[in-house]
Amino acid sequence: MKKKVLSVLSLSIAFWMNAQEKDSLTKNKIEEVVITGQYTQQSINKSIYKVDVIDAQQIKNMAATNVADVLNQSLNIQITPDTRSGNSTANMMGLDGNYVKILIDNIPVVGDTGLGSNIDLTKLSLNNIERIEIVKGSMGVEYGNGAVAGVINIITRKTSAKKVAVKASLQEETVRNNYDLKKKGNGRHIQNFNVDYNIDSNWFANISFNHNQFMGYEGESRGYKYFGTDPEIKRGYEWNPKDQYDASALIRYTKNKTSFYYKLSYLNEKFNFYNPEMSRIPLNDGLGGVVYQSRDREYNTNRWIHQFNIQANLGNIRYMGDFSYQTQDRKYFDYNYDIPNRSVTSKDEKRSYYQTDIVYSRGMFSNFLNNKTFDFQLGYELDYTNGQAALIAGQFFGDSVKRNIFTYSNFVSGEWNISDQFSVRPGARLSVSDRFDNQFNYSLSARLKTSENSNLRAVAGTANRFPTYDELFTYFVNINHDLQGNPDLNPEKGFSAGLFWDQNFSAGNDWKIAYGVNALYLDVQDRIEMVMVKKPSTYKYMNLNTYRNMLLSANVDFRKDQLAFSLRGSVNGTSVSMNELEHTSPTDFQYLVQAGASANYKLKNSGTGFSLYYKYTGPGRNYVLESDSEGFRLGKTDGFHMMDFIVSQPFWKDHLEVSVGVKNIFDVTSLNSTANAGSAHTAGADRINLYYGRSYFARLIYQF
Repeated sequence: MKKKVLSVLSLSIAFWMNAQEKDSLTKNKIEEVVITGQYTQQSINKSIYKVDVIDAQQIKNMAATNVADVLNQSLNIQITPDTRSGNSTANMMGLDGNYVKILIDNIPVVGDTGLGSNIDLTKLSLNNIERIEIVKGSMGVEYGNGAVAGVINIITRKTSAKKVAVKASLQEETVRNNYDLKKKGNGRHIQNFNVDYNIDSNWFANISFNHNQFMGYEGESRGYKYFGTDPEIKRGYEWNPKDQYDASALIRYTKNKTSFYYKLSYLNEKFNFYNPEMSRIPLNDGLGGVVYQSRDREYNTNRWIHQFNIQANLGNIRYMGDFSYQTQDRKYFDYNYDIPNRSVTSKDEKRSYYQTDIVYSRGMFSNFLNNKTFDFQLGYELDYTNGQAALIAGQFFGDSVKRNIFTYSNFVSGEWNISDQFSVRPGARLSVSDRFDNQFNYSLSARLKTSENSNLRAVAGTANRFPTYDELFTYFVNINHDLQGNPDLNPEKGFSAGLFWDQNFSAGNDWKIAYGVNALYLDVQDRIEMVMVKKPSTYKYMNLNTYRNMLLSANVDFRKDQLAFSLRGSVNGTSVSMNELEHTSPTDFQYLVQAGASANYKLKNSGTGFSLYYKYTGPGRNYVLESDSEGFRLGKTDGFHMMDFIVSQPFWKDHLEVSVGVKNIFDVTSLNSTANAGSAHTAGADRINLYYGRSYFARLIYQF
């Protein structure tokens, strides 16, 4: 497998590096700016934080269908799918989606269980995204609860160079070896449409629409129509079907130093879970008749996001305010399905599986002193979350569990430019909640300009994570189970410290080279886990565990004329202390190696573009509880290679573009694993579903 990887990379690199045409776009490229963690929009080179950016051109080159697809190419970010629920969340520095804050235009996104954390990234389309900004490490001062492992900020486009710009695209993909444009049940089908309109010099409007239909992947199962009697063959899908529609509308006003915009976004998602188990029910009609029936479930999610942003100067003081109302309701109903007759025989009433309403506001005041040497920022953030969840109480209870949490925070930071080369920024935040003790977070960042083209950044900070609703309120007690939440849980506390160095320079023959080396340490105390508190089956969420992670990474980027090529690698070490009655896990570090490469090249005369993306994830190891008597053991998950290759060809003065390619060239599906811990009432699986295998796609883009 490694030889195949090296061969494909070598051939691709050799092909692109033989070309010598010059790229005028590279020469005239506008300096990249970022907003994550900044007082105002800032040049990426002057940013106080180390910010990784995936811009719109990179996203387009990937031919990705949602944010999860894009982030899968990033090192130290692993998208973790749940094929039963249809959700895919970001794992960063070994921590799951509860520890990663997901933002859209600096505002946390509503999810099933709250605001900003554990967000399903497949619900975030790419139709109108300008760039994605990623900051690793605890960002509690700037972004509050949940920003323990890092922040992913999705920046949408709010301007256009043309009076009217229209863009429409159609993308068809196979799902491994399944595809049929007409036959229901095969392939992935994506359509999107976007219109920009500059009403006048001050007003801008945008509307966009996206449809992403995933028809499911059967794998070793036989689909929802199967009703055979072989116990070794399962009905249903390894990856269940999902159908998404999302739309947004934006209106923006800009004049002098004042701007504001209002954006409305809507998502509808239908997700079908086809039960692999079915019942054979005799009809007792004297003819030997039987009915094959399954108990299936359909989820329907509706999400509304209202967002208003204003930026203005109050004298010298610069003000930026965000106001948002968001709601997400995931309803479900179970139904009995007569498989041979393809009919629903009975259907339960719809209920809210998770329902969340959120009022959110964030305001920042800066430039008080109007001084380039020293200034400071004051800010506030409030979050009122209200909702209900049927899952938390267990299905045998008739009523959902209703809950609400209110959190208010004030934060302050100062930026001192001690010299043209050296600046520091201390910061602090106090968070007050109606349910938890007050939380205090701090940060200290510094940037040293070591030369005209190099920077050294040092960042230290803390962040807390409030317990989720499941951890607080779960109550599932019957004759076989006793699983309970804990309303007395304390927030988890994270601390990180990092050192980041980067440099860029121009070499001979017009080569431009940039490289960086990064080191980051993360420590999380009072980690919440469900643990056995009494044999044989009494479990409760408790603050017991600690978590440590060390990350060393490096990258180098080469650019010449029409060619861009990058290499990156990392070593990630994790130590976890877990407790289970009389057993405590070892705390030695287990290491994970990752490597990646990407190459992009465009032929000058024809405009043909070639893109290659590669990522290697080495074997993973972690301790899991073997049994109550034997204690913990070291489990292993296999490593794997991922590679995508895309070719794009523009026509008709770039108004039309056709792209074709192959994703997941090495046909990765599920991985062997002995490192999956079981839940309180299920055993750990010996396979992890990550992808559904190799797929081929064709995309057509029209724009004017």
